[in-house]
Amino acid sequence: MLKKSYILTLASLLGSLCLYAQEPVVEARIPGLENNEEYMSLLRRDAILQFREDSVLNIINTKRAALRNDPSLAKSYTGEILQLESSIFDIRNAKGKLIDKINTIEQEWVFASLDAGVQVETTQPQPSIVSTPDSLKVRNLVDNLYFKEHLQESDYAALHEAQHKETQAAEMVNNIFLNYNTLSELVEAYNAAATQEEAVEVQNRFKSLDSLNTTIAHSLSETWNYVYDNKNYAYGYILDELSLDELLTQQEEEMQSAMRKASALQGETLSDEVVDYFVRKQQLVSYEKKVADLLEFKQAADSLKGVESQLAAVNYRLPKLKIEERNFIVYDSLEFHRTTKYSYQNPIPECKVYPRGTVYRILLGTYNTKRAASIFRGAYPLSYLVNENKKWCYYAAGFATYQEAEEAQALLKKRGFLRPEIVMWRDGEMTNISRDGDESPIVYRVEISGTSTLSDDMKAIIDELAANYDLTRVGQNMFVIGNFSDGAEADKLAAALQNVASDLEIKVKEVAN
Repeated sequence: MLKKSYILTLASLLGSLCLYAQEPVVEARIPGLENNEEYMSLLRRDAILQFREDSVLNIINTKRAALRNDPSLAKSYTGEILQLESSIFDIRNAKGKLIDKINTIEQEWVFASLDAGVQVETTQPQPSIVSTPDSLKVRNLVDNLYFKEHLQESDYAALHEAQHKETQAAEMVNNIFLNYNTLSELVEAYNAAATQEEAVEVQNRFKSLDSLNTTIAHSLSETWNYVYDNKNYAYGYILDELSLDELLTQQEEEMQSAMRKASALQGETLSDEVVDYFVRKQQLVSYEKKVADLLEFKQAADSLKGVESQLAAVNYRLPKLKIEERNFIVYDSLEFHRTTKYSYQNPIPECKVYPRGTVYRILLGTYNTKRAASIFRGAYPLSYLVNENKKWCYYAAGFATYQEAEEAQALLKKRGFLRPEIVMWRDGEMTNISRDGDESPIVYRVEISGTSTLSDDMKAIIDELAANYDLTRVGQNMFVIGNFSDGAEADKLAAALQNVASDLEIKVKEVAN
C-alpha cells in the first residue's frame, strides 16, 4: 500500500513536471548571454529542477502536517516521506552541478568582456581590474597587495586578523575531533566496566571532556563568525568596487544556502558549531577561489582548490556520543535453608547501598547490638547496616520491584517473622515504605525523545516487548511507553529500541505509581 501510494504521488508530480518542462520561461542572468544556447539550456534545466524541488517540498510539508494532526497515519506516510526526502537530496545535487556550469559560463563571459573592453550593463561604469605583477602574487589570497591597495586600512587589518583567526578556528576543530575520539573510547570503557565504581569514574571523565568540547565549540563559533563576517565584507567590497553585481547576488544566495544546510543539521551531530564551521567554510573557500580567479591570482586559486579537496574529504557529521546509564544493582531472591549459611569465617556482609537506581529489601529487625545469623531462621541472603542511632539493622534479599518485595514480606510472615518491613533505596536514599507510608512504589517508563514519528522497526519491537503497555505521545517529539513494574523489563525494551534508533534519546525513567 505504501509503495503504491508513493508511486501515485510521484507519478502525479512527474506529470506536473512534464507540463512545466515544455516551455520554461527563463531570462539570462547577465545581459549579453541571451544567444548562448548552452547557457540558456542550463538555465531552463535549472528552472525545471527548482520547480520539481518546490513541488516535492510541498508534498512533504502536506504529509507532515497530516501526521501532526493524525499520528495514526505514520505507518503509511513515514516511508513515503523518507523516499521523497531522498528525492530532494538527488535534486539538489543535480542543481549544484548545473549551477557550477552556469557560474563558469557567466564568469568566463565577464572576464572575456573585461579583457576585450566590453562594457557589462550596470548602473555605474565598469572599473577595470588593476593588474598585479606576477612577482607580487602569493599563495595566501589575503596577502596579495591588491587588497591593501583597495581596502580601507581598518578593513585590511580586519581581513588579516580574520586570516590569523582562521588558523585558530582550525586548531579548535582539530581539538574537538581529538576529544571526540577519546570520548568514543570512554563510552566503550564505560560499557565494559565491571563495577559501578569503575563505571562512575569513567562517566565523570566523559562528562568533564564533553563539557570541555562544549566550551571549545562556543569559542569556535565566536572565532569563526569573526572570520566569516570580515572576509565576506572584504571580498564583497572588492566586487562592489568592480560593479560585479551579479557575482555579489550569486554569493548572497550561496551564503543563504549554506546557512540553511547548517540549520537543517542542527542537533543531529557531535556539534552544531563544527557543522556550521565546515558548511560555511566550504562555501567561503569556494567564494575565495572565485575572487582569486577574478583577480588572476593563480597561485592562490590553486591553493584554495587544494583546500576545497581537503574539506570535501572530512566527515564532520559524526554522531553524538552519550553514555547509557548502566544498572549495577545485584538483585537476590529470598531463600530459606535449614542451617544458616553464615559463620565466623563467612559473616553477614554489610548492606550494599547503590548511588544510582532502586532496590527493595526486607528489614527483618533493628537491634541495639550485633546479632547472630541463627536468629533469622535460615533466611538468605542477609545484610546489615549500622544506622545513625548506632542500631544494627538486618535486611533480607534485594528486589527490583515493589511487587516482589511484597511477596517476600508475605512469605516471611508465614515463616514466623513478626514485622518484616519493606524498605527502598532510590539513588542512595532509603525509605521505610512499611513504616513511613511512602507515597507509592515506583514504576518505570520508557521515554523516546527527538522524533515526531516511530519507524516500523521500532513499532515491531514495541509490539513484541510491550504489547500490554500504553504507548502515549507527549508533545511533538516524545513518546512514552509504560508503566512497567519491572525495571529490567523497561531496560530491555529501551536497549532494543536504541539498537534500531541510535540517533534518538531513549531512556528509562522512574516515576511514582
